[in-house]
Amino acid sequence: MTTRRTCLAALGLAFAIHLPAVAAGTAPERDRASILAMAGDYRVRFDMRETTPFVADYKPLEPKLSGGYESVRVIEDRDGFISLQHLLVAEGPDEKAMVIKHWRQDWTYEPSEVLAYESSGRWTLKPVAAAARKGAWSQTVWQTDDSPRYGGVGRWAYDHGVARWTSDATLRPLARRDAVRHPAYTWYVGQNRHALTPAGWVHEQDNAKVGLREGRPVTYVHEVVTNSYTKFDGYNVGAADAYWAATKAYWAEVRKAWDAAARRRSIAVREEAQAGSVTGPKLMGLADEIAAGKLTTTDALPQARALIGEETARR
Repeated sequence: MTTRRTCLAALGLAFAIHLPAVAAGTAPERDRASILAMAGDYRVRFDMRETTPFVADYKPLEPKLSGGYESVRVIEDRDGFISLQHLLVAEGPDEKAMVIKHWRQDWTYEPSEVLAYESSGRWTLKPVAAAARKGAWSQTVWQTDDSPRYGGVGRWAYDHGVARWTSDATLRPLARRDAVRHPAYTWYVGQNRHALTPAGWVHEQDNAKVGLREGRPVTYVHEVVTNSYTKFDGYNVGAADAYWAATKAYWAEVRKAWDAAARRRSIAVREEAQAGSVTGPKLMGLADEIAAGKLTTTDALPQARALIGEETARR
C-alpha cells in the first residue's frame, strides 16, 4: 500500500486556450462564479486516448469516443462549499427519455482535509497543509450512487484569458471503460483541469495508468481525456429535472449516510467493474423505483442506510 501512496507519475502538460478576458473579481468570489458557471444543460463529448506506453509489451488502445446529453444542477451553495450534480439523459428503447444519475462534484474552499483514494476499495480523509490550502479549492468526486471516487486540491487561475482549475496529482480507481477489461494496471495517477470555454466548459485529464509488476508500481501507459460540455438544451431537459425533483430527498439522505461513514477517517467500499461500487446497483435501483412511483422515499431510505452501513463496516 505504501508503494501505491508514494508512486509518482509523469503527467502531461496543459495546453493553452485563448479566450476573451475573464471577468474581474476577487477570490474566492471569482472562483465561486467559475464553479457555478459549470451548471447548465449540455451536449457532452467524451474523448479518451492512450498515448505513450512505458512497458515494452503494452500496446495502447484505440481512442474511445462517446457522447450524450447532461444536465448539471447546483444542489448546494453555501459559504465555502458548492455541490454540482450531473444527470445524464439518454433515449430508451421506446424513445422515452431515460435519466441516469451521473457523477457529483463537491467544491470546498481552503479545505483542512480531503477524502482521497488510497488503495483498492479504500478512501482516507487526509489533512491538507496550511500552505497548500491557502487560496485553494478541493474537488471531491462521487460515483453515481454517491459513494466516493477521488479527491484533489488545486487553485483557480485566470492568466492568458482562461478561467481554469488544476488539481494536484491524485490517485483514482479505474473507470468502467477500463475496469470491465480487467487490464494489467489497477489505478490511475491523474491531474484534472476544469476550464471555462465560450461554449461551456471542458474537463481535461492527464492520466498515468499504474499497476504492480513484480511487486513494484509501474506506469503502463499515459492517457489524455477531454470531456467537452457544450451548451445545448435541445433534448429532454425536463426529464432530468423531473427525476431530480422525485429523488432529491432520497439522495440527500444517501449523501448524509456516506458522509457519516467518511467521518470515521477511513472508508472501505468494494469496487465493482460495471457499477464502480458494489452498492451502486441497489442504491440506484431504489432511486429508479422512487422516480417511477413504485416506492416511497420513506420506505427506500432504511434499505439504503442499511446497505451503506453494512458495506462500510467491512475492513
